[in-house]
Amino acid sequence: MSTDTNPEVPEAEVADRPVGLGATKVDIKEQRTFSAGGGATLGAVVVAIVCFGVGAWAVATESSLAIIAPVAFIIGALLLSMIRIINPGYTLVIQLFGRYLGTCRRTGLVLVPPLTTTKKVSVRVRNFETEQIKVNDFGGNPVNIASIIVWQIADTAKATFCVETVDEFIASQAESALRHVATSHPYDGGTNHHPSLSGSTDLVSRELADEVAARVSMAGIEIIEARISSLSYAPEIAQAMLQRQQAAAIVDARETIVDGAVSMVDSALKELEAKQIVDLDPERRAAMVSNLLVVLCSDNNVQPMVNTGSLYS
Repeated sequence: MSTDTNPEVPEAEVADRPVGLGATKVDIKEQRTFSAGGGATLGAVVVAIVCFGVGAWAVATESSLAIIAPVAFIIGALLLSMIRIINPGYTLVIQLFGRYLGTCRRTGLVLVPPLTTTKKVSVRVRNFETEQIKVNDFGGNPVNIASIIVWQIADTAKATFCVETVDEFIASQAESALRHVATSHPYDGGTNHHPSLSGSTDLVSRELADEVAARVSMAGIEIIEARISSLSYAPEIAQAMLQRQQAAAIVDARETIVDGAVSMVDSALKELEAKQIVDLDPERRAAMVSNLLVVLCSDNNVQPMVNTGSLYS
């Protein structure tokens, strides 16, 4: 009798599995936990001070009430250990003996559950610029590219427990996403299916933001914006690409000059015929068109020549 060691698993579960042998995926989400602020915290401070005062009085008087001094000191210390100060832009991730209890998003003087440990997690908006990397664009041309990523921690539990170091994680994932996006687009001369990096910066930036967001979502990070900060051809082909761009510009300029020259010649011939200044047979007409085009399209100043004979001599 044979046993199936690889039973069929739904595609959704397979896609959600970590890659590797025996890997463990931390599945946790942020939740709220008990916390108090304002009057409750001030009351705890007052009670703690009273407990310390009673304990000190009991010890100082050496009366029969001295037995309550340790209890008073313990209660006072326990109350003081529950008090935290949270600045705006920060949260507290609270744990009880290693178990995640929840996150406190209050600010100011806050009272948290007793016997817990806390860790401050910043939820302020942060940004960084990736290092300039060299990649091949869609056409295989090496380019140097860098980007600016604006991000914020949205889920403090995932940011604390799902990754080792948030800053290093997002930096490496942003660079990986930038490489993937850069190789999917040409540097210039893009199409509807493959917009160019230089000509469609807004579209490429949105694609980069979505790519980074998909990679860092497991760490509870929200991508606010992603922008290309630096883009250029690699030095080894920069001169060749510059010559190609100059050649394309010259061709475009020549097309404009020729279109304008043809229009001017046509206008001049029609004006001459309308005013009956000269009677042009086909051969003379062709000669005049040739001369006018040479004058209008030439790069250098044309030297005039005086013909004292006839066109046929």
